[in-house]
Amino acid sequence: MITRNRKDDVIRSLAELDRLPERPRVVVVDNGSDDDVATEVSARFPEIEVIELGENLGAAARTIGVRGVDAPYVAFCDDDTWWEPGCLAAAADLFDALPRLAVVTAKVLVGPENRLDPACDVLARSPLPWEPGMPGPPLLGFLAGASIVRRSAYLEAGGFDARFLIGGEEELLAVDLAARGHWLCYVPTLTVHHYPSPVRDPVRRRNTMNRNALWFAWLRRPLPIALSRTFGTARRRPFNPETWLSLADALRGLPWVIRERRLPPPEVERGLRLLEGRP
Repeated sequence: MITRNRKDDVIRSLAELDRLPERPRVVVVDNGSDDDVATEVSARFPEIEVIELGENLGAAARTIGVRGVDAPYVAFCDDDTWWEPGCLAAAADLFDALPRLAVVTAKVLVGPENRLDPACDVLARSPLPWEPGMPGPPLLGFLAGASIVRRSAYLEAGGFDARFLIGGEEELLAVDLAARGHWLCYVPTLTVHHYPSPVRDPVRRRNTMNRNALWFAWLRRPLPIALSRTFGTARRRPFNPETWLSLADALRGLPWVIRERRLPPPEVERGLRLLEGRP
């Protein structure tokens, strides 16, 4: 579980995880919170390990947690999500049986009414071609806070990049995993509960997601698509300051983007085009 300044959400989610029959080892990675979350967790759940980073690494904090455990499979939680009983064991069975499986994303039920997250409908309708043995619709993206990863595949692909923070950070890792021949699948028989935290900054998150979408296009897509995505971002809301903030933020990362740019195999690019409805 990763967190930043959401102590109440963390305590509620940990209480739910503490009831799981699988009795998993739980590691909380704190992204430089200033609300004493580490002290509170240690007092209420002394068996839970807390890693205090002292700074905000965003999604890359998950990689710190993954490196700190030796289990073959690692379930991710955000501080406002938790897994339903039995799902971790069922997912482990899938990973045991399917060596190419690197990521499974669960069905997400939102709030006390257990509303299906609309993103799950999108995942369920994935147009990507199935391969024999896949446990659910194939993906080229996933919901990090509702996913379980094969530790070795995750680390081999480099995990999450700290530059991306939180917001659309999954796309780059998903494509890099697929480029290595791994499967990513939506498995709706697994369930994660999500009680969205009231502690959030929607404007900052939108800016981060827009910037990360540009970085992904520049890092992994053919030049015409990367340019189209860039100009499309500028045209979509040309008089909105957020648009230009996102572009400026993305441009500051251009030197490392150029160094790290590499195109995925043709079959992965075809999958991305299929998801976008491109010929």
